Amino acid sequence: MLTVMLAITMSVLDSSIANVALPTIAGDMSASPATAIWIVNAYQLAITITLLPLASLGEIYEYRRVYRVGLAVFTAASLACALSHSIIELTAARVLQGLGAAGILSVNTALLRFIYPRARLGHAIAINAVTVSIGAAMGPTVAASILSVGSWEWLFAINVPIGLFALIGVKSLPVTSRARHRFDYVAALLNAGAFALIITAIDGLGHHEPVALVAAEAGGALAVGTVLVWRESHRAWPMLPIDLMRIRVFSLSVATSVCSFVAQMMAYVALPFYLQSELGRSAVQTGLLMTPWPLMTALAAPIAGWLADRHPAGILGGIGLVVFGTGVGSLALLPHDPGAADIIWRMALCGAGFGLFQSPNNRAIISAAPPERSGSASGMLGTARLFGQTIGAALVALAFGLLGKGYDSTAGLRLRHCAPGCARQLCAPHWNPTARSRSKIGGASGNRAAADGSRSLR
Repeated sequence: MLTVMLAITMSVLDSSIANVALPTIAGDMSASPATAIWIVNAYQLAITITLLPLASLGEIYEYRRVYRVGLAVFTAASLACALSHSIIELTAARVLQGLGAAGILSVNTALLRFIYPRARLGHAIAINAVTVSIGAAMGPTVAASILSVGSWEWLFAINVPIGLFALIGVKSLPVTSRARHRFDYVAALLNAGAFALIITAIDGLGHHEPVALVAAEAGGALAVGTVLVWRESHRAWPMLPIDLMRIRVFSLSVATSVCSFVAQMMAYVALPFYLQSELGRSAVQTGLLMTPWPLMTALAAPIAGWLADRHPAGILGGIGLVVFGTGVGSLALLPHDPGAADIIWRMALCGAGFGLFQSPNNRAIISAAPPERSGSASGMLGTARLFGQTIGAALVALAFGLLGKGYDSTAGLRLRHCAPGCARQLCAPHWNPTARSRSKIGGASGNRAAADGSRSLR
């Protein structure tokens, strides 16, 4: 389990750890901010378009093997990032690092199903959820700490000894059965094209790119996606898990997960702007005021995981969404000049609700899939998270543009606290209670302006 947690922590941390260093990296390499942003975009895009294909490979060649190769590629690519001398070299290394991270994230939840007995699956998924949440929240803080004593290269070099240590423990991971079908290269290409185009279209919409361009990208995504869905619907082992989406609990849990991450990511980026620009708080104060959110998520998720092994996931998740929505609603009703206590208890309520929701919901997703389809279920879980974050980022950018706020368009990421109620209203009523950045992806958008906000929001 330690091997799994170490690898997940590194892959999630590297989604946000580079944000803080973007201005420094751009200056050292004489690159424009727009070019430097691709240091983050390349990593996130590589993960998103390869999660499902690598999950399929895990079903065919064993989850442990895909995990080991992914971890090895991630570690080697981290060293390549640290040794890069140009923005092109660093971006290419980040693409490889993203592919390695996808190998880790695509099958990590599937591995948990074979590491832990079914009666303790909720507990295992809760640990995984805590690791992902804390890793994402602590990324900017860890980056700032490293940069205070070293150069930006150490942001990537530090992964090398940790990765090598984790590789030693891979041999202890369970051997899983292999599926007998072949890897579908055509589906992999269609999957990559569909996700790349839809993410580009969503990002373009949020950042007010020409309507014709956004429409072309969306149309291309629809066309490629239609072909992919039609092709996969006729296959016994589809890479895009159409078969699993026919399972009501699975599909509604995935949809609810997307909504919840839209909401979480909108709040995570919107709140620092509100706290600093509207209330006049410093970056340090903002960071402290935001801390109760991830802290309460870390405390609530294990409890929710323990409860999910004993009570229906739909009831627990529904309660979590209500608490989450209540917390966000209370933030929207903050007094004109709130004190620290007014903000802290509301942040804590949001974090507790989100933690209470995630563990049961993730357990429902994994448990609803047959054991031999655990890899695809794991891939969909990760895809839902990243896709939800992408939508949240675009909605915030679009909202700030429409409202005419005087923030950089990248600030749009920060309005995410508007959607938790929507997630609850749209998805929770249909959940089966008897079941068990300016980035192209999730929240890294326009990291030049988001660097300070990212540091403070964690």
